[in-house]
Amino acid sequence: MSVTADPFHIDNPFKRALIGGQMLFVAFGALVLMPLLTGLDPNVAFFTAGAGTLLFQLVTKRQVPVFLASSFAFISPVVMGTQQFGLPATLGGLAACGGVYMLLSLVIKIRGVGIIERVLPPVVVGPIIIVIGLSLAHLGVNMAMGKTGNGAEQLVAPAKALAISMAALATTLAVAIFARGIFKLIPIISGIIVGYLLSLAMGIVSFDKVAAAAWFAIPHFTTPEFRWDAILWMLPVAIAPAIEHVGDVLTIGTVTGKDYVKKPGLHRTMLGDGLATTLAACFGGPPNTTYSEVTGAVTLTKSFDPRIMTWAAGFAVVLAFVGKLGAALQSIPSVVMGGIMVLLFGSIAAVGINTLVRAQVDLAQPRNLVICSVVLVFGIGGMVIGLGSFTLQGISLCALVAVLLNLVLPREQHPS
Repeated sequence: MSVTADPFHIDNPFKRALIGGQMLFVAFGALVLMPLLTGLDPNVAFFTAGAGTLLFQLVTKRQVPVFLASSFAFISPVVMGTQQFGLPATLGGLAACGGVYMLLSLVIKIRGVGIIERVLPPVVVGPIIIVIGLSLAHLGVNMAMGKTGNGAEQLVAPAKALAISMAALATTLAVAIFARGIFKLIPIISGIIVGYLLSLAMGIVSFDKVAAAAWFAIPHFTTPEFRWDAILWMLPVAIAPAIEHVGDVLTIGTVTGKDYVKKPGLHRTMLGDGLATTLAACFGGPPNTTYSEVTGAVTLTKSFDPRIMTWAAGFAVVLAFVGKLGAALQSIPSVVMGGIMVLLFGSIAAVGINTLVRAQVDLAQPRNLVICSVVLVFGIGGMVIGLGSFTLQGISLCALVAVLLNLVLPREQHPS
């Protein structure tokens, strides 16, 4: 069978399917981690990742080789939103976040890409991302020590818990730093496997739900409930992932040598991401985002044909209906997840710091210092501002404060 050397057009459908399966394998660990941490159904996450990627391809005319799946930026908001409003109302807020992307898509089409940088510069986005990473640091630490997320109950003996969680963490770190080739792209799944095997050896894994689950099962879809308080609380959260989307589109363009900002256009990619996020929320799945792990795999394999992602999406949808897979994933002890979360939340915060560093944000300027300081203390300190029954806190409050301060505070006048 002849295969063209053109990386943008792989003639052999079997090879496209094989590479597509590999792309899904690379995304697997991160894809399932988000629903496992937030209490969402991993089978639904598979379905919405596949369906969202296919919808993205439809909107962008299948020109961009990216895979969409669970966004880590929404872990903290989903956990806090579920506690405050319940899951259906939180899903309604997430669906509205997709609407923010759609609105940004329209603004970009009318005003151009520069409007994003003017309204949401690094001094706004950086601190917000830092808060997203650190706001649930206590949750990861508690789970790594064998406790419940709030630290109220000890689920696993401390010595046993630390042995498992630190082994999972160490494996994730080792793979991320020392692995080569395709293995360098799967640090999360590697850490989960090691932590799971240790948990099996120490007898803290139960297979009762796996045995009871059917091989074929319809995912547990959840219908969103639209409440204004939950929607207004969640909407500002979309700011950071929207900026992340712009960076991902520029990155994949650098990898393939194509300018996706012009063709199919950033407005189309943003619209596709927004529609995929809204679609996911309407089925009870986590919000979608373009996956850097998969972009890394595209870079490594030099497989730029977007049809590969069609196969990856198709495989994800098929896996969504394997009931035993979801039950097996849910059997992973929380202590394993805790070890992974220690690195995950820190990594998100580091991305925020890097956003400030790469943009050379001068914190010696009072304006920049004020924005960063207020956002960080409000977010990490747990500030709550409310009027009657309506309250703002967490990421939502931080995003709103950062945007307002950036618009209101005068910029430093440089002498001409």
